Amino acid sequence: LTIWFNGNKMQAKNGLLDLLERNNNGNPIVYPIIQIREEDFECAFTHSAKQYGEEYYSFVNGQHTTQGGTHQSIFREALVKTMRDFFKKDFDPGDIRQSIVAAISIKVQEPVFESQTKTKLGSQYMEPDGQTIRNYISDILKKQLDNYLHMNSDTAEALLRKIMQSEKERKEMANIKKLARDSVKKVSLHNKKLRDCRIHYNSNDPRRLDTTLFITEGDSASGSITKSRDVNLQAVFSLKGKPLNCYGLSKRVVYENDEFNLLQSALNIEEGVENLRYNNIVVATDADVDGMHIRLLLLTFFLQFYPDVVKSGHLYILQTPLFRVRNKKKTNYCYSEDERLNSIAELGPNPEITRFKGLGEISPDEFKHFIGGSMRLDPVLLRKSAEIPEILSFYMGRNTPERQGFIIDNLKLEDDLVEVQPN
Repeated sequence: LTIWFNGNKMQAKNGLLDLLERNNNGNPIVYPIIQIREEDFECAFTHSAKQYGEEYYSFVNGQHTTQGGTHQSIFREALVKTMRDFFKKDFDPGDIRQSIVAAISIKVQEPVFESQTKTKLGSQYMEPDGQTIRNYISDILKKQLDNYLHMNSDTAEALLRKIMQSEKERKEMANIKKLARDSVKKVSLHNKKLRDCRIHYNSNDPRRLDTTLFITEGDSASGSITKSRDVNLQAVFSLKGKPLNCYGLSKRVVYENDEFNLLQSALNIEEGVENLRYNNIVVATDADVDGMHIRLLLLTFFLQFYPDVVKSGHLYILQTPLFRVRNKKKTNYCYSEDERLNSIAELGPNPEITRFKGLGEISPDEFKHFIGGSMRLDPVLLRKSAEIPEILSFYMGRNTPERQGFIIDNLKLEDDLVEVQPN
């Protein structure tokens, strides 16, 4: 593939192989990337030596399907079947796919997508009244991947060791998971942390794309959101203080820590994001130092153990107003100092100014404006997945001189401004 943009030539000689190598950025992998090509299908994959979960880059006719769809689901199933047949052992699908990093591209005539944004493929056939996508992908992997593994015994052995390692880790964690699930079941009927909604993302309801879970700090903030939310589409999960810094810890902590266990259970992401219960996961914390710290701790949790939640575009930060400026005729909510000054100029002399120090200070009648149609959300975006280890190490790891210098260089001092009203 060659693209000319503003006189610059951009070329990918090896297709999806180049994509994985670029995004991997030198991070350790278990075996060299395997690439398979057919006329209308291409895939490349390997297993990471560090990360948890599964990571996919999928495309249909060049369109990046960030939420996967038919082709991705079938690839995952066909991969499991081919490896079971090759190794002649009925491995658990999760053990085979644990830590996989894969890219998939397929060409489909008259594709059908599940949303207008074309981020999830819904087609079942390669072309109208033609071969099914399932048979097409399954036949390619069955033939070409099986041949590749027979011809590259070192890769096959490394792959087998990785699968058996994942199997061993899963069995070691089985008792912990059982205790954690039993704990979830005991509190599920009266879970005070979760105020659920009626519609979920993993349903067929036409409004499922609007389903949202707000993760709040403390009961006061969650109380305001709970009273002002749309009970059909908006759920609330309340944290008790600051969550654990899980950087560098194993996934055992997800099941041993009650709060993390309840959160992953509420989201339904233990086995991946395919059955995620909410399309939008919104971190709603105070706009102060403690609130910022809680945001970082939650981002660490998702990036460390469930990076697909972030990569699939499901994670957001809620913007809430810092000030309310009003007179007898109009009320303005301001999200920055500049907006505050503009509102003072707009409303004239002596407006009433309120500084919100926390979400709990905002009444439910007011909060409904901030989580409704005009809700301001900042999406959590990643340029490259390979940045995740470096990001977590720098911000959440050991307190290095480099991080101390970064904090000093970016330190911002905020003055408490007191409005003096003229006599």
